[in-house]
Amino acid sequence: MKHTTKSKSRIKRRIIFIILLLMMLSFMMKVYFDTNVFKVNKEQFSSTKLEAGSELTILQITDVHSGSFGEDNSEILEKVKDLDADIIVMTGDLIDRKTKDLDIALHLAEALAEVNPDTYFVTGNHEHENPEKDAFLTGLENRGVQILRNENTKVEKAGQLFNLVGVNDVSTAHEDMSLAFAGADPQNYTVLLSHAPSVVQKYPDVRADLVLSGHTHGGQVRMPFIGALIAPDEGLFPELQEGVYPLGTERYLYIDSGLGTSGLPIRFLNQSQISLVTIQGEG
Repeated sequence: MKHTTKSKSRIKRRIIFIILLLMMLSFMMKVYFDTNVFKVNKEQFSSTKLEAGSELTILQITDVHSGSFGEDNSEILEKVKDLDADIIVMTGDLIDRKTKDLDIALHLAEALAEVNPDTYFVTGNHEHENPEKDAFLTGLENRGVQILRNENTKVEKAGQLFNLVGVNDVSTAHEDMSLAFAGADPQNYTVLLSHAPSVVQKYPDVRADLVLSGHTHGGQVRMPFIGALIAPDEGLFPELQEGVYPLGTERYLYIDSGLGTSGLPIRFLNQSQISLVTIQGEG
């Protein structure tokens, strides 16, 4: 009888051990997948400011942190070619604050500009905190990337004009909103590129129909029913995490959770991504 009881106890312990081992392996596989395999997130917006039938597609890439998906980021570049967006925007932190070798990021930027000459960039906090910032920004410009340093430009698609406004990183206080919007026609649909989504908290009346941001990494590590545990600038259980946030009538903030990592080199329940944003007219 004692022998039978001990045998059953050993079996139970083995079953518990196997279950715990499988759970740990599942967790590790999920972390590896979310960190190293990226997806394309698609978002669609509409506006009565635009003529019916008009459309602009924007491919957003953010928070790469000098990471690589495939040799020389070949996986990203293949997907960029397939998506064939009207413009490409990089919303900051293409490098990390500790990045010394700029070649990976510059090669990606150059290849993106070769795929689509309408490729734009705004700085993130890691660019401003990197000692090689000036060399990096010069390298981007030399490779055909258009940097929006608190300035705006116009994008035309099938006769429809869009304002594209870019501000330097808000989280490190390098933005100048007045300068960025100077001369921008308020009648045009306006897209604001701001690395940090806190731009809408600091400037709640910002004159943009759509704000494209990154910075949060979507929390990087998320938990079921809770979401992001922590995000830059906002601490625990942040208000601004990832996805779409209404700002008012036909005005939105979109936070892309990005591709790379910072701090802990892992993602969990928060797969790396790029975003294809479509803006359609309803006028």
